[in-house]
Amino acid sequence: MVYWIEATILVIVNAACVVANLFMLPGNWLMVGSLCVFLLMAGTTTGPDWTTLLVVIALATLGEALEAFTGAAKAHRMGASRRALLMSLVLSMVGSIAGAIVVPIPVIGSAVGAVAGAALGAFGGAWLGEAWIGTEGPLRTEIGNAAMKGRIAGMLAKLAIGAAIFVFQLVCLW
Repeated sequence: MVYWIEATILVIVNAACVVANLFMLPGNWLMVGSLCVFLLMAGTTTGPDWTTLLVVIALATLGEALEAFTGAAKAHRMGASRRALLMSLVLSMVGSIAGAIVVPIPVIGSAVGAVAGAALGAFGGAWLGEAWIGTEGPLRTEIGNAAMKGRIAGMLAKLAIGAAIFVFQLVCLW
């Protein structure tokens, strides 16, 4: 009986962690941590074991790598400067949080706002970074668009990995 209470708590926490990925928070790593706590509390007689934890760590690492490289790769291929890439990352984080707060529709609005804010922040950051060094307008816009598309692709990749971690842990619980 205690195992199922702990398992239910793990599932609820992990569901919140998957949503946290939309806000550019380390949701996948929070799922790793929650699984560690679960394993320490429940033991390994039933359900997930320490091998499960290693698989989840590998998936979380893959998710972070996909998000980082996909987000920057598109803009870098367009010739974006380091300044533009850094500003794109910072404004993407700020935009994600601001978008989640600004959109007044509960739950769904926050998620949509976070993704839209991150995308617009990535565009704006890259555009401003390129403007700062004097890049011409059309190229600035192309780099901004590439940063925005890369950020969305990276977020979707990390979210997909987070969903895979969630499902994998759920299957291991039974």
